[in-house]
Amino acid sequence: MTLAEHWIAFSILVAVLLALDLFVFHRHDHTPSLRESVGWSVFWVTLALAFNGWIWYWFGAQRALDYLTGYVIEKSLSVDNIFVFAVIFRFFLVPLKYQYRILFWGILGAVVLRLIFILLGAALIGKFHWIVPIFGLFLIYTAVKLALHTGEDVHPEKNIVLRAARRFLPVSKGGHEQYGHAFFVREAGRRCITPIFLVLLVVESTDVLFAVDSVPAIFGITKDPFIIFTSNIFAILGLRALYFLLAGVIEMFRYLHYGLSAVLGFVGINMVADYLAELYGNLPESDHLIPTWAKLAVIALLLGISMSASIFADRREEKRGEGRGERGE
Repeated sequence: MTLAEHWIAFSILVAVLLALDLFVFHRHDHTPSLRESVGWSVFWVTLALAFNGWIWYWFGAQRALDYLTGYVIEKSLSVDNIFVFAVIFRFFLVPLKYQYRILFWGILGAVVLRLIFILLGAALIGKFHWIVPIFGLFLIYTAVKLALHTGEDVHPEKNIVLRAARRFLPVSKGGHEQYGHAFFVREAGRRCITPIFLVLLVVESTDVLFAVDSVPAIFGITKDPFIIFTSNIFAILGLRALYFLLAGVIEMFRYLHYGLSAVLGFVGINMVADYLAELYGNLPESDHLIPTWAKLAVIALLLGISMSASIFADRREEKRGEGRGERGE
C-alpha cells in the first residue's frame, strides 16, 4: 500500500466507526452506565493499541513508538479537556442523555479540525524549519498557563462564538424539554437553532483551543503527518466514553494539570533544544537529542507522579474527614 492508500483506508475506518457509533450503538438517547462507559473505554484503547501494532508491522518500531508517545500525550491532555466539557454541560444544564450526542458531533468537528491543523503544521515546518522552535516556545508558554489555571478560569458565557450566535441567529424559546437533542427546529414560522446547538458551538470552539495546545506537542515527537493524525484521532475517538467514565470523579485528579504542564514544557524545551543542536551542533534534522523511548518514559513518569499525588491527597482528605467525624461523635 502507498501512503495515500493508508490515508484513504484510515479515513474510511474512522468514518465507519463513527457511523456505527451514532447510528447503531447509540442511536437512542440514554444516560451511559458506568459498566457501559468502562466497556467503551476499553474498546477504544484496545483499538488504538491494535492500530499501533499495525504501525509497527508496516512502518517499523520507531514509528510505532512515535505513534504510542503521541497517543499518550493526546490521551492525557484529553483528561483535562473532560473537566472543561463538564463545566460547559453544567452551565447549560444539559441532561446526561443528550451530552453523548453533543460530544459525538463535537468530536466529528475535532477530526476535521485536527486534520487541517496537522497538514498546515507539517507544511509550515517543511517550508520554514525555523518555525519548530516557535512551536516549542508556544508549548512552554502553554505549560506555564496550564500550571497557573484553575477550574474558575472556565467561563462558557464569555465564549465569543456563543455570544455571536445569540446575537445574529434566531434561538428557539423551547429547550431540550421540548425538542430533545434537535439542533434545528421551526418555531413561530421560522427556522431556529436550539440551546443544544449553542452548547455544540461552545464545545467546537473550545476544541480549537485544545487543538492549538495539543497538536504542536506531537510535532515535538515526530514530523510524520500520518503518525500525528492517527494518534490524535484515536485519542479523541475515545473521549466520549472517557468523559462519562471520569466526569463524576474528575476532582480526584486535582494535580493532573501540573503533570500535563510539565509534559508540555518538557516537549517544548526538547523542540527548542533539537533545533539549536541542528543549527549549531550538526545534529541531523531527523534525529533528536533525547530518543523517543526516553521521552515516553519521562512523560509517563510526570503523569504518574501527578496522578499519584492527586489520589494520595484525596485519600488523605478522606481520612481527615473520617477522623473529624469520629471525634465529633
